[in-house]
This record gives sequence, C-alpha cells and structure tokens, in this order.
Amino acid sequence: MDQDTSVSEHVICTEFEGGEGILVDLNTKRYYQLNETALLIWKRLELGDGVDDIVARVVAGYEVAPSHARLSVETLIGRLRSYKLVQL
Repeated sequence: MDQDTSVSEHVICTEFEGGEGILVDLNTKRYYQLNETALLIWKRLELGDGVDDIVARVVAGYEVAPSHARLSVETLIGRLRSYKLVQL
C-alpha cells in the first residue's frame, strides 16, 4: 500500500478525553468508534501523512514492531476505504 490516502470531506472526527474518538459519515449517518491508535492514524491521514510516516509514528508511540504496526495501519486504512471514509 504505497498510494496516498485522503479523508473524505463528508466525514467528521470528534476526539474524546482519554484518547478515543468517533467518525461520523454525514452521507450515511453512520458512526465509527476509534480507539487511541485508530484515532492517531486518522489524525495523521487528515494531515496528509503517508503510510510510512504513520507507521513510524505508531512505532515511536507504542511498543510495537514495525511489521506489526504496518499491518495494523494498512488494515485500518483498508477498512476505512471499504466504508468510503477515505479515498485514494
């Protein structure tokens, strides 16, 4: 997964105390709960970071191997794409 991903304009992110958040899709009226790591990934996507940069941030912030971080980041981005919350 080496293509840039951007967040969809019809999605709003709200962050809560404690590091979690939700995404609200204004088109479908569905919401998606984000844990601390997923919120970090979302926020980095909003800033335009690529997968490599996001993986580096996850590795720096958590005790996780780079290969596991990459798999987690790519899996989440794949799910966000399937829900049409992000796009290429």
